[in-house]
Amino acid sequence: MENADTIVAGEVLRADTESFDVAQLPPGQHFIAGEFTTGSGEEAAVVVDPSRGEVICEVVRGTAEDVDAAVAAARDASAAWRKLTPQARAEALLAVADRMQEHAELLMALESLNTGKPRDVAEDDVSSAIDCFRFAAGAQRAGTALAAGEYVEDHLSVIHREPLGVIGAVTPWNYPLLMGVWKIAPILAAGNTLVLKASETTPLSTLKLAELTSDILPAGVFNVVNGRGTVIGTRLAEHPDVAMIALTGSVGSGRAVARVAAESVKRVHLELGGKAPAVVFADADLAGAAKALRTGGFWNAGQECGAACRVLVDESVAEEFTRILVDEISEIVVGEAGTAAELGPMISRDHFERVLDHLARAKEDGVRVALGGGALAGRGFFVAPTILVDVPVGAACTQEEIFGPVVTIETFASEDEAVDRANEVPFGLAASLFTENTRRSNDVAARLDAGTVWVNDHLVISNEMPWGGFKGSGYGRDLSAYALDDYSRTKHVMHSTAR
Repeated sequence: MENADTIVAGEVLRADTESFDVAQLPPGQHFIAGEFTTGSGEEAAVVVDPSRGEVICEVVRGTAEDVDAAVAAARDASAAWRKLTPQARAEALLAVADRMQEHAELLMALESLNTGKPRDVAEDDVSSAIDCFRFAAGAQRAGTALAAGEYVEDHLSVIHREPLGVIGAVTPWNYPLLMGVWKIAPILAAGNTLVLKASETTPLSTLKLAELTSDILPAGVFNVVNGRGTVIGTRLAEHPDVAMIALTGSVGSGRAVARVAAESVKRVHLELGGKAPAVVFADADLAGAAKALRTGGFWNAGQECGAACRVLVDESVAEEFTRILVDEISEIVVGEAGTAAELGPMISRDHFERVLDHLARAKEDGVRVALGGGALAGRGFFVAPTILVDVPVGAACTQEEIFGPVVTIETFASEDEAVDRANEVPFGLAASLFTENTRRSNDVAARLDAGTVWVNDHLVISNEMPWGGFKGSGYGRDLSAYALDDYSRTKHVMHSTAR
């Protein structure tokens, strides 16, 4: 699995028994027009439990023809779904939320099995996904637009918000259920129908959601096609009957989808990577900042695009803060799904090895490991919670998205330097700052080039507030009423009233 010199001291909390009844697994098939189907492909993807490194099941791989079938089903369902009143669509989405609530324990257990998430993380994912449906159901009943009126003499202007039609969505492996719902809920609430491609690594909770809601949502409104992004995502992006492609994933995936979508001038919604800086000023509550970064940097094992993976701390308090942070992170319990752990495994063997490679490169660059720094022994894909210090300006570990339980610590000498360094990366998804100075917090937050900025905390997310980035982190907004705007179009109808 790894070289001996990458093993670090520490134990993984192991589960005593199997944590999931395999009889509850969803069919490993596509979900098209309200039914599960094997489709036209002859290949299957192996789904692995990352806590144990063992095979869970296989899921069929789709083809472009399967995408075409799903898009046709979504197109056929579009006319009736878009004509429903906001109240009727809201009732359907609230029914989905209620169904998820009824099966919350099952969804949590399945998500833990497929992703290795500790129970608290899986529970937060499921509860947040349920609330996302409930928020979208209400928000689409209270849409806002420019008031109708005579803006030109003898002409009445009326603004309509219309569904786009069929939308294609591609969702990531790190939050398969939650990021899926961040797309599904507002897309359906806005009156669109949907064809979704889940990650091949973590498709199970998305397929289970389709199974659980098959009697609530009309056939064809919500479809799932499994398979490779290069096949399924590409076909969705180029399909003439798909009005928009929405993707949460890597920068490379976003560029590829945008290039293909440009051929048909298709609308694109991209939520891509991040390298979130956390700026700790000398007047900050250092212990409070360390506690915030315990969650902000290591939630979901750092496999989080908004993770506080890059800490910039005032040089006058850097030594003290590093000691506090190392003490705080040393308390994190690493464990398998089904245990009371705080931090789970990397999602796959490939990603596990990718994170270890980043750590090896950092050591070669002269970076010092203050905590962790390698793999944990035994089964599964576990990397120890890691803090890297003595990091030179511009080091690769501060510029590239590691996407694991790894936090780097750099120092700065002035406020201007802190802001410049925080903004130097090509990403702009999220950032945070820690200070007791209110004027500083307002000014620095305005100068940080990120779509979300937290003050004295990190990675607190609300369904009422938008989520999305700047620069290489993409464009478009998930969550909030802004998502409903993204998934609809504005039409101006002007009536001549002259008599």
